[in-house]
Amino acid sequence: MNILVLGGTRFFGLHIVKSLLKRGHEVTIATRGNKEDEFGSSVKRIHVDHLNEEEMKSTFSNHHYDVVYDNICYCSNDMKAVLEAVSCDRFVFMSTTAVYELHWDTVEEDFKPEEKELIWCDRQAYAYGEVKRLAECALRKQYEKQAAVSVRYPFVIGKDDYTERLKFYVVHVMKEIPMNIDNLDNQMSFISSREAGDFLAYLADQEYTGAINGCNGGTISLREIITYVEDKTGKKARYSLEGEEAPYNGTPEYSINTDKAREIGYTFANLKEWIYELIDYYIEELS
Repeated sequence: MNILVLGGTRFFGLHIVKSLLKRGHEVTIATRGNKEDEFGSSVKRIHVDHLNEEEMKSTFSNHHYDVVYDNICYCSNDMKAVLEAVSCDRFVFMSTTAVYELHWDTVEEDFKPEEKELIWCDRQAYAYGEVKRLAECALRKQYEKQAAVSVRYPFVIGKDDYTERLKFYVVHVMKEIPMNIDNLDNQMSFISSREAGDFLAYLADQEYTGAINGCNGGTISLREIITYVEDKTGKKARYSLEGEEAPYNGTPEYSINTDKAREIGYTFANLKEWIYELIDYYIEELS
């Protein structure tokens, strides 16, 4: 298939492209051209400002794709800029589990974008979860004829995670820097960047439309992660209300239900089969 990836040069965007190429698809990546990629002649490239609606229209006016992936759409105005410009049979939108009021066994029906009032907005208008809800709302209400999937992931982590949120905890334990953590024992869900990209690529060949969750099996608490680092390094975590604010603060205890993904043939690996290897990588990097 002829596939366009908007934002495919870093983090799990790279893994989407790698997995699509392995599956034999013809891939074009569209970015602003600020970052080089590793794909050489195996992909086509388009340089365009995703946020400039007129530039998007002029760039894609004579193009049609079997599938378009959008990893950089945040808000309803972003959605409009893409879908008014790009023609495709199938649209895959990178959403987030931040659209939910998270709880144990969170399912796709816990947020229904068709029931939300559509507000056209820019990225800065509301908090992250709200602008993503409005992006899904625009997709569902304004572009209801477009075959589309909204993929909802929790925290994406991996060696290539530029946010370094998980790494924060490893660094602070090893350097004995005080941390302010408000959810130490809350069980939380994660997905590896590699599997995040692979599942998105898997969806290219599926007929599924609507919202779908993606998440590694099982959950883990920050206390489990920190205790592992302490045991491996001999260091002790320091907790203080005056310490540096931890990046996952405010996250409630929750888990993500992936039954719909399983029903279309995709089974995610268990979180604890690989997360300790990632923590070991951070420990070694800092040693």
